[in-house]
Amino acid sequence: MTSPRTLTPGLPFLWERARRVNPSSLVARARRAGQRHGRSTLGVVVDMLWQAGVRGVGFQDYIDYDFAMLTRAERATYMTSPVSHRLAVRFDDPAYRHLFHDKIAFNDTFAPHLQREWLVVTADNVDDVRAFALRHGTIVTKEPMGRAGLGVHRYVAHDVTDWTLFHRGLLERGETLVEEVIRQHDELAALCPGTVNTTRVTTYFDGERTHVLAMAQKFGRGAVSDQNAFGGFYAMLDETGRATGDGYDSNDRVYPTHPDSGIRIADFRLPMFDEVLEFVDRLARVVPQVRYVGWDIAVSPTGPVLVEGNWAAGVYENKPSATGIRTGHKPRYLAAIDADAAGSASSLPRTAAARAAA
Repeated sequence: MTSPRTLTPGLPFLWERARRVNPSSLVARARRAGQRHGRSTLGVVVDMLWQAGVRGVGFQDYIDYDFAMLTRAERATYMTSPVSHRLAVRFDDPAYRHLFHDKIAFNDTFAPHLQREWLVVTADNVDDVRAFALRHGTIVTKEPMGRAGLGVHRYVAHDVTDWTLFHRGLLERGETLVEEVIRQHDELAALCPGTVNTTRVTTYFDGERTHVLAMAQKFGRGAVSDQNAFGGFYAMLDETGRATGDGYDSNDRVYPTHPDSGIRIADFRLPMFDEVLEFVDRLARVVPQVRYVGWDIAVSPTGPVLVEGNWAAGVYENKPSATGIRTGHKPRYLAAIDADAAGSASSLPRTAAARAAA
């Protein structure tokens, strides 16, 4: 059986993290957490260092998931960034990771699931880029090796006056992947029409079954991406696709309602939820050598659409002060891995077909 201890990051990883510690940033975070939860700054600093070194809890994890207010037993239920990294290294074959890290390779590999037009910018295709942009009106460009929403840009075709200059600029900036803008479902557009609001579905594929480990709904603020760096926030989803409480971000802000539309976040339920579960099951089988993946899915009026997949899945977890839920998703992760090792099933969210067959 897999234990939390066996997933604790190794010494090389911890040493590299320790080398990058910014003492002033650590103290500032500890001070804010102490003020929020009625603890001394020194006590929180010591606790953060202990949790990082012994329990594999990232400093940002500690803040985001209100570890200062949780008991030891409650903390043990939370998936954390260092532990997630350990899973990615263990279960994602290095020979296939580039298919996820390189966005052009990803689009080639998952082309049938993208459900949108795209092209690669080359030195001699200025006319193709112009025709593509005019056909779609607004386009999204991406730097193939960008992460966390960085390197993603949006352009309106009618704003371009010199296509040769525009094309050259894309090449110089490395924005060599151009995509059609995804049209999202009306229920998602109602929250924030200016951003495609994606659903992060973290899965583990055991060779036969796709285990859904966690689901989070991200909400944008009108920018080209719904990531935290663009002002976005998220809420965890339960086994029916409903938000578990208020939204929150990595700046310790809580969102009972969407700041732009005023819609209550706790009332959100993902449209076409069963279709999303069926969709990620199909996605997980495309590159079975990469078993632990964080999928970003957009729900369009006709069904789920693949935005991207992340072999280093990252972590989305409950925030107790926003949801009242004081436990995390690590038991799901361990159950999926243990079920794989034992060759048996675990009680995780199932697709509509699986529920009907049960």
